[in-house]
Amino acid sequence: MAKFSPFKFFQEVRVEADKVTWPTRRETMITTIMVFVMVAVSSIFFTVADQIIRVAITFILGVAG
Repeated sequence: MAKFSPFKFFQEVRVEADKVTWPTRRETMITTIMVFVMVAVSSIFFTVADQIIRVAITFILGVAG
């Protein structure tokens, strides 16, 4: 069984963390704005789709709403 060395583990973690390419502040802001835009577009799409389905089901079943 291999021997576990906490010092060696943390040293390897640090080496791997140094390889990470972190986004710039500008890239983070652009990505955040894009996420909010996509959430808004998705919410509008699903609201419209839900209303269309509601109207269709109400029409098919003849339920007074």
